[in-house]
Amino acid sequence: QVQLVESGGGLVQPGGSLRLSCAASGLTFSSYVMSWHRQAPGKERELVASITSDGGRTNYADSVKGRFTISRDNAKNTVYLQVNSLKPEDTAEYYCKAVYSWRTYWGQGTQVTVSS
Repeated sequence: QVQLVESGGGLVQPGGSLRLSCAASGLTFSSYVMSWHRQAPGKERELVASITSDGGRTNYADSVKGRFTISRDNAKNTVYLQVNSLKPEDTAEYYCKAVYSWRTYWGQGTQVTVSS
């Protein structure tokens, strides 16, 4: 059974930082492209960042470039999202996603709230 479990979310002041983690099990993690997505209330889910299976290439939404960093540790079956210089508009539920061929899996999400 495949599981993706996100953690690390919370309430943070504007300008603050968090490190989100997504621990995977039940799959060959090193074969999967991993990505982080977010969904704010009343808005569609959007791609935040992605990373290739070997970690060699990353991609970011324009809104987070220079502030967010995606990384992975294939030995630990975990993908991370370092989020810095947070803004109120970053408030959302953050989800990780694993994709390999036709297989797609989502985590349950972790809430990030940016507020003073």
